[in-house]
Amino acid sequence: MFNTKTNLYDEIFQHNNNNKVDCILVDESQFLTKDQVYQLSEVVDKQAIPVLCYGIRTDFLGELFEGSHYLLAWADRLIEIKTICSCGKKANRLVRLDQNGKVVKQGEQVEISDMDRYESLCRKHYKIKFNG
Repeated sequence: MFNTKTNLYDEIFQHNNNNKVDCILVDESQFLTKDQVYQLSEVVDKQAIPVLCYGIRTDFLGELFEGSHYLLAWADRLIEIKTICSCGKKANRLVRLDQNGKVVKQGEQVEISDMDRYESLCRKHYKIKFNG
């Protein structure tokens, strides 16, 4: 577990001194800060520990998360795990839905809620739902 103030390089370095670390897996990596993405790159470069990050690129408004922005810029390798839109095309967008199933068009970038409040869509259907 970590938060925006956690120095990931130091945490991993200390843990690796006590117990050998073979690999670091980071879920929800879109929530990393710019500094934390850099710290993870230092783990790879200086500690020779592979780091795998999993997360989404953009929020419900189509804006990059900070962590995603710097992972896209600095990652050695990107592998996309595909999600499918209801039309069968690759889903690469996300809409947030309110309690009535209507698309939310404003609000905080991060909102902890049920996953059924989000819908994965292709670009075409994102535009239709978001602008319609």
